[in-house]
Amino acid sequence: MEDELGAYRPDAIFTVDGADDGPLAGLTFAAKDLYDVVGIATGAGNPTFLNGRAPAAKNASSVQKLLNAGATLVGKTITDELAFSLFGENHHYGTPINPAAPQRIPGGSSSGSASIVAGGLVDTALGSDTGGSVRVPASHCGIFGLRPTHGRIPIDGVVPLADSFDTVGWFARTPDIMMRVGQVLLPDFLAQPTPTRMLIVDDALAQVEDEAADAARAAIDSLAFGFDTVEHVTIAPDGLDGWRTAFITLLSAEAWHNHGDWICHVRPDFGPGVAERFAAASTVTREAVAAASEVRNATRDSVRGLLDAHTVLCLPSAAGAAPYKRADRRTLAAFRDRTLDMCCIAGLAGLPQIGLPRAMVGGCPLGISLVGPAGGDEMLLQAAVDLT
Repeated sequence: MEDELGAYRPDAIFTVDGADDGPLAGLTFAAKDLYDVVGIATGAGNPTFLNGRAPAAKNASSVQKLLNAGATLVGKTITDELAFSLFGENHHYGTPINPAAPQRIPGGSSSGSASIVAGGLVDTALGSDTGGSVRVPASHCGIFGLRPTHGRIPIDGVVPLADSFDTVGWFARTPDIMMRVGQVLLPDFLAQPTPTRMLIVDDALAQVEDEAADAARAAIDSLAFGFDTVEHVTIAPDGLDGWRTAFITLLSAEAWHNHGDWICHVRPDFGPGVAERFAAASTVTREAVAAASEVRNATRDSVRGLLDAHTVLCLPSAAGAAPYKRADRRTLAAFRDRTLDMCCIAGLAGLPQIGLPRAMVGGCPLGISLVGPAGGDEMLLQAAVDLT
């Protein structure tokens, strides 16, 4: 198979047939190179990591569930190194093409998975979402993407970044396929009605770049027609930047806990951005973690308190259209901070969030997200079907 998008790990293009029949029979999928696949070493976006790994002895449970349901696995996709980026520009393997905006980044860390879904090479693809790594590339590439309730889907056989935030996620071009995959991956799947009340998160909307603000507001206004009740809320009266700081502190401490010993022992070659983030992670103190944990607990209580079985939050999926490839680091850092201000809400609260391809900015996609209550994954999938 030819990799016309540069989205697959070069040595991991293969086919594994799914079961002869099942709810996903006839569909194809790919798996981000954090997921174990029998007989293939998991590389996590870094050649040094790959060279130190033996071929996997069993499939990650999410991979196995899709195969059992009849879907055919077609290769492993490029990820940012150890999933520690939101941009999708891998220093070693290159940048997968964003089919919706070829001069712009696809978003990361699930860059390859989003690219091949948007490009029509597969029907669906597994990504992972810790800080936005499904939601952001779905927004940039103009497709659907779900970050489930934290802990809802088992994440065994997946290279961790930060355990208290890591989630299994997936992409599709249509809400129907998103739903079909959810019926397989979500344990004890139970159909739920579309929500009737939408809370527009004004302080998240305020983080959108000026050139994208009108498009984001117009898309949210059009989405509002699908709800009986629409209200505006300010979710973080003292500012989302404080939530973002706590989120980064906790994520960084967990990332260093998971990979610090390996980094110190092996000294892998990391690309720009990833290297600096791991260096900063190595300096996080216990006192900082304790303070950030207090912020997380308060955030979790306040955000969950806004939601019920009929209510969702609405906010942009990212700070704007995808940045251009090889944008300067200051521009990328500012975009990342604004985007994490939005993404940290569901992350800190452990809530599900679905990205809908609703807006266009200068011919480039911008997703609009719905955040649901804990366990409300099915409600979000139904909302995507009914509101699209």
